[in-house]
Amino acid sequence: MELRQLSYFVTVADELHFGRAAERLHIVQSAVSQQIRRLERELGAELFDRSPRHVRLTGAGERLLPEARAVLAAAERARDAVARPAGLRLATSTGLGEHLDRVLAEFAARAPGVPVELVSGSARERLEQVVDGRVDAAFVRSGEPVPGVRIVPLWDDPLVAVLPAAHPLAARRDLALDDLAALPLSITARRTNPALVDLVVGACHDAGFEPVPGPSGGSLQDRLATIGVGVVPHWTVVYASHARVLHSPRVAFVPFRAPGLALATGLAVRSGGLAKELDVFLEACVAVPPEAADEYLTCDDHEN
Repeated sequence: MELRQLSYFVTVADELHFGRAAERLHIVQSAVSQQIRRLERELGAELFDRSPRHVRLTGAGERLLPEARAVLAAAERARDAVARPAGLRLATSTGLGEHLDRVLAEFAARAPGVPVELVSGSARERLEQVVDGRVDAAFVRSGEPVPGVRIVPLWDDPLVAVLPAAHPLAARRDLALDDLAALPLSITARRTNPALVDLVVGACHDAGFEPVPGPSGGSLQDRLATIGVGVVPHWTVVYASHARVLHSPRVAFVPFRAPGLALATGLAVRSGGLAKELDVFLEACVAVPPEAADEYLTCDDHEN
C-alpha cells in the first residue's frame, strides 16, 4: 500500500467521479483507475461501486476513508516536523544597535529554530528589495511611500548629540537644542538621509536658530573622528541605540532635554497578508520597546 494510492482513493471518494478526481490530481483518468484497482487487489475488497451513472463508496470504502485520511495527515505532519523552517530575510537600517539585538532575541524565543538573515543597503535599496521579494521586510525610517509596500509603525528612535569630549557642553547630563546654536553642525547630505536631515534642521529652526554649516561628506566614522580632534568644535547627531557601538574617548554622547529628538522607525512589508514568521517578528518588535536616550548611555559616556 502506497501513500499515492491512498491519496488517489481519498480524492475519488471526495469527488465520487474518476474524471474530476483526475483533474484535481493533474493526471490522466486511467492512472487513477489503475492505482485504485491495485489498492483494491492489495486489500482484497472493492472500494467503489462503479456504474455508468454513478460512483459510490462500498462498505469497505467507507471504513477505509477515515483511516486513509488519518494516514495522509500523519505523513504531512512527519514532513513538517523535519522540514527546514523558511526563515526570514530582513534588510536593516543603520543605528538600530542593541535594540535590534533584543528584538532578535525575543523573536528567537517566540520562534525557536527559525533562521534570520540580515542584509544591509541604502533606504532606497531596502525598499526595492521588499518590492521585488529579495527580502521579507526592511527596517525603514520616515520616507516617501512606495507602491506595493506598507509601513508598519514600530517605535521612535531617540537621537543624541555628539560633541568633542573636551568641550564644556560635553559634561552636561542633557542639552537643549539651542545650546548648540553657536557650533557648526556636521551632518550627512540630505540626499543620503532626508528624514534625518529634515528632522534636525527643522528642530533647529523651531528652536530659533539656523544651524551653522560644518564639515560634510564622508562616513559617520569620519565625522566622529573630525569631531574628536576638536580643532574647530562642531557637533552631529547619532541614534542613541547606536551610541554604545560608536563609543570613543574623544567624543561625548549627550541626550537632548525632553522631549528631545526622535525619528520614527517602521517595518516595510509587501502589501497584503503577512507570512506567519513575519507576524511573529512584528510581535517581537512590539514586545521590546526602545529605551530612552539616556538609558542607552553608561555613566562613563556622560562623564566623557
